[in-house]
Amino acid sequence: MDAFELNKILGAVLGALVFVMGLSVLSEIIFAPHGLDTPGYLINIDDSSAAAEAPKEVPFAVLLQQGDAGAGKAGARVCGACHNFEEGGPNGIGPHLWGVVGRPIASAEGFNYSSALKEYGADKTWSYDELNGFIHAPQQDVPGTIMGFAGIKNDQDRANVVLFLKSISPDAPPLPEPPAAEEPAADEAAAEEATAAAGDAEPAATEEAEPAPSAN
Repeated sequence: MDAFELNKILGAVLGALVFVMGLSVLSEIIFAPHGLDTPGYLINIDDSSAAAEAPKEVPFAVLLQQGDAGAGKAGARVCGACHNFEEGGPNGIGPHLWGVVGRPIASAEGFNYSSALKEYGADKTWSYDELNGFIHAPQQDVPGTIMGFAGIKNDQDRANVVLFLKSISPDAPPLPEPPAAEEPAADEAAAEEATAAAGDAEPAATEEAEPAPSAN
């Protein structure tokens, strides 16, 4: 075998090796497994109903109707450091609160109110809604007031305190009536009527469709 024939054989073998290696590399690229970015199991979760509806705000009038003046008296103890709750009691750091529900704002005799509260309450009384807003956040409700109390954030606790203030206010107006229950929307009512009418019509249609008995 001369050198030319040997070179052809070696070239063929080398070419075959290169071809096989190329196929191996190409197959790894095409069929390479795709791993997870982080270890773990993939779980499909149906989140269509995951977002729960935000709780509806309960009207303050409803909270007053279901409130407890006794609990409000306990909750008002924090106010006792500045206010007096007794009939004929003196003013303290804050004005006395006997009879506060229904009386004009900034009207406790002998107390030096801030100009902000005087201006705000020029033509207002301490109604249930006014007390609710002020006790919730005094500085936010009346910017510039000298009342440094942070407020009562829990709606029911606040309603209870207002009920206690009502109990020590002989001239307090009646509690506000809760809002009437919402009536179903017109579209919903029409749909219900249509469904009921369709249900009543089905038996009649069935009776008409029955064949008459044959005469024998």
